Amino acid sequence: MTIIRLVIGLLLAAGLVCFAVYVGTRNPVWRWRGIVLVKWTVIAGIGAFAVLVLETLAKLL
Repeated sequence: MTIIRLVIGLLLAAGLVCFAVYVGTRNPVWRWRGIVLVKWTVIAGIGAFAVLVLETLAKLL
């Protein structure tokens, strides 16, 4: 679980850095990269939540 948290944190940090670079340069490619990274961060978060739910269900059964 620690690795998943680390990956999600790094993805979020990379997205924020991309948005900061976009604000500094106004180059639209950095905005696009930031959006893609935030999208994958959300997907990773949903996956981590699904793993937690499945672990809880396995303990109940």
